[in-house]
Amino acid sequence: VSAEKTFYTAETPKVYQIFTTDNMLWTGGNGTGLSYCLKYADDSTDENPVVLAKGVDENGKEFEQRIYINDVNPSSATVVEMRALEAHYKVEKQGGFTSLPLEAGNMGLNDRRDFISMFKKSIEDLNKLGRFDLSLLWTKSMDTYLNLPNANSKYK
Repeated sequence: VSAEKTFYTAETPKVYQIFTTDNMLWTGGNGTGLSYCLKYADDSTDENPVVLAKGVDENGKEFEQRIYINDVNPSSATVVEMRALEAHYKVEKQGGFTSLPLEAGNMGLNDRRDFISMFKKSIEDLNKLGRFDLSLLWTKSMDTYLNLPNANSKYK
């Protein structure tokens, strides 16, 4: 008796190495597979900072985006735009890891979310759990994004 067996193997995900240089603002990714690095574009100025995001999206497709810092609205932003704000303004990271709500970890490249609402929900949940210490840290992060000195103040 001859029996043939077919084995299905998952396609090996592509592995990209992102080499950091001195002019990198940020490099990393999230749980979706989205991974990228951020650096200032050549035409970036103090008055009009422009960040270049380059990497691989959650589907393994390479991408490159220009992010105009003054135009980022935290109430309707992508995770890449928020990481650019975080890096540009050197926002303090909670636990040294992130200043963004944890739900940002499941966002794809083009997903837009209201980060201020995400902060408020996280803060509310932490208060319900009696974790006022963590609630205070997330409130501090949210307030930082609400009070950035750039043009996004027009979105408050």
